[in-house]
Amino acid sequence: MSRKRIENNISYDERNRLYYVTFHYGMDASGKRVKKTKTYDTHIAAAQALRIFEMKKQRQEIVMPTELTVGMWLDRWLEEVIRPNRARSTTYGYSNMIKNHIKPALGKIILQELTPQQIQAYYLAMREAGLNTNTVHKHHQLLFTALDFAVRQEVLNRNPVRRVEAPAKQQPKHSFYNTEQLRILFRVVRGEPLEPAVKLAGYLGLRRSEICGLKWENVDLENGTISICAARTTVGGLTISKGPKTNSSIRTLGIAGMADLEDMLRGMKRDQEERRRTKPSFNAEGYVLIHSNGQPYSPDYVSGWFTKFVQAHGLPYLTLHGLRHSFASAANELHIPMFKISKALGHSNTSVTSQVYTHLFDDTQSEVLSQVASAIECAGRNGQMSLF
Repeated sequence: MSRKRIENNISYDERNRLYYVTFHYGMDASGKRVKKTKTYDTHIAAAQALRIFEMKKQRQEIVMPTELTVGMWLDRWLEEVIRPNRARSTTYGYSNMIKNHIKPALGKIILQELTPQQIQAYYLAMREAGLNTNTVHKHHQLLFTALDFAVRQEVLNRNPVRRVEAPAKQQPKHSFYNTEQLRILFRVVRGEPLEPAVKLAGYLGLRRSEICGLKWENVDLENGTISICAARTTVGGLTISKGPKTNSSIRTLGIAGMADLEDMLRGMKRDQEERRRTKPSFNAEGYVLIHSNGQPYSPDYVSGWFTKFVQAHGLPYLTLHGLRHSFASAANELHIPMFKISKALGHSNTSVTSQVYTHLFDDTQSEVLSQVASAIECAGRNGQMSLF
C-alpha cells in the first residue's frame, strides 16, 4: 500500500504524490459516521484545509454532506414548500421555469458544489438563448428563494445566489388611453357581447381575472357597489377559480352615479334572470360575464377578443390590461392622491402603484416642479424678497 499516514487525518500517497485529508462530519440522522476524503498537492495545502474545516466545525458552520443535486432539491422545494402554500398559477409558473430551463442547465450539479460562477454563467446563457432580462430575473428570484430555504434547512452553509450579480430588471412599457380615447372606445364597443368586460376594466381598473371571476352575488346594484373577492385565471390551458391576487385585492368599489355602467349591469342581470326562469341550470354559478349559452368566459378568450377588436376598429394598440393602466392614467390626470388610486386598484401599498405606474407619476412630478418654479418666479417679479 503506497498511502502512509503522516498525521491525524492526513496521509501521503507516494505513488500518486498526493496528500489525502479525511474530514469527519459526525453522525447522520441514522447514527452512521459521515466522512469525506479530498486530495491536495502539498502538505501545507492539506494541513490548511483540515485546519479551516476544524475551525468551521467548531463554529457550527459545517453542514452534513449530501449527494442531493440542484434538480433534486428544486423538485423537493416545489412539492414540499411551494405547492402546499402558493396559488396554483404560481406553482405552475415555477414548475415551468425549473423543468424547461434551470434543471437542464444546472440540475445535475451537486447542490453543495454549486458555485456563484455557474449561476452567473447560467444567467448569461439564458439571455443569449433569447430570454428577456425580466424573465431571467424571475429565475434569479426562484433560485435565491429555493437555496435560501436550503440554508434554513441546514443543507447548505450559505446561499451562492447571494454572491452573483442579479439580472437587471427593465421597466415594462405600458400602453394606455387618455380619457378622450376611452370615450371613443366605449362608444365603439357599445352593444358588443364583451362590452361589460371593457367597461369594468376602464371604469373600475379591474384585472382580467377579477372581471372573469365576478359573480352577481357580489354586485349590489341597490347600494351601488361591486365587491372584488374572487378571480378566474388560466393555468396550463385550464381555467380555474381562485382567491384574489393579494389580501389588498379584496375591496368594495362604489359605482353609484356611473349611469352607463349601472344601466348596463341592470340590463344584463334582468336578461340572465329571464333566461334562468325558463332554464334553471342557466349560469348556475352566477357569473356576470357569460356566453349566450350561460358558460363563463375564459380569461384568455376575453383578452384575445379585445386585442382583435381594437385592431379591427383602427384604434391605437391596447391590451385589456392596458385599460387598467388607462384607469390609473385618468385618475392621475384628475390629481387623485396616489394612496386612493392604490386602494382602488387593489395594490398592497402605494410603492407597488408607484413602481407599476412610474410612466404616469413621473409626469405628475414634472408638473409639480414646474408649478413650484412658476410660483417662485412670480413672487420674484412681484417684488423684492428678503431673507432677513
